[in-house]
Amino acid sequence: MTPPRIALARTPTPLERLDRTSEHLGREVWVKRDDLTGLELTGNKVRKLEWLLAEAKAQGADTIITCGGINSNHARATAIASIKLGLSAHLILRGVDRSPPTGNLLLDRYVGADVELIDQATWNARDTYLPQVAARLSAAGRRPYVIPEGGSNALGSLGYVEAAKELLEQCQALGWTPVAVAHATGSGGTTAGLALGFVGTAVETFGVAVCNDAAYFHARIERIWDEAVERNFIGADTRKAARVTVHEGRQGRGYGLTTPAEMAEHAALAQREGLLVDPVYTGKAFLGMTDGIRSGHFPPGPVVFLHTGGIFELFAFGAEIEAARA
Repeated sequence: MTPPRIALARTPTPLERLDRTSEHLGREVWVKRDDLTGLELTGNKVRKLEWLLAEAKAQGADTIITCGGINSNHARATAIASIKLGLSAHLILRGVDRSPPTGNLLLDRYVGADVELIDQATWNARDTYLPQVAARLSAAGRRPYVIPEGGSNALGSLGYVEAAKELLEQCQALGWTPVAVAHATGSGGTTAGLALGFVGTAVETFGVAVCNDAAYFHARIERIWDEAVERNFIGADTRKAARVTVHEGRQGRGYGLTTPAEMAEHAALAQREGLLVDPVYTGKAFLGMTDGIRSGHFPPGPVVFLHTGGIFELFAFGAEIEAARA
């Protein structure tokens, strides 16, 4: 079954060879520029929102509820996409308020989203807290629709089933097939969708954990695949054939935290290629891909780095960037 979809992303996104990085690593490396899915809606979340917001509209929702960290790319994209479609956005964000706000939080406030800040304990109970917020808004006369963290459920993952097919078509037009697609894994939906899209190929879905461990992410991804079968988006045979690799070792100090050494490597990439990665997601993912190349994990052939965005997050790390340059 193919559910409805609303076009929001600028696709197909470019596929570019990283010339100097390929020379630096002694390996053919390309980048799929999903940081170019739009300006305000830049990043991977917009592909998921095309399906999620279509369902919200079909159900007659007028308010979108979602959650994330204080500087969440997903929350910012959800807020802006919702407003574009005439919907209100209620964002539940983990962290302490910033004054003045920076990064994605600045944009959340700029576009008029309702921002509710929560502590770690409430975040840990988010699966029960979000329905409570929805009930509260319903009692006030709103018609809410809840999108989970990262847009990572079976419906949202369809965005990356389609993205996998888009990437394969681009590679085939160039006369090659990637051996792996490396990317950040933060809530599991992008990884789950890519793996489904690559079923029937030899392409490895190589997710780099930016928080938590491999067991945590495998469990999340398995749940998304199970839900996809339950909703008749895929068959049981496709679900059984899906495979992922979750690479650990780049979580560092934890979600949203970085180190001077990591920032120096991100800066080196920017100065070598003019490619900007963020400390929360894509920076860790690029370093995880580099780990895989240097350890000999990947078989011979081109590796693609899926750049999932995060440009606005950089503006919340000014001090760390300055320290890396010193």
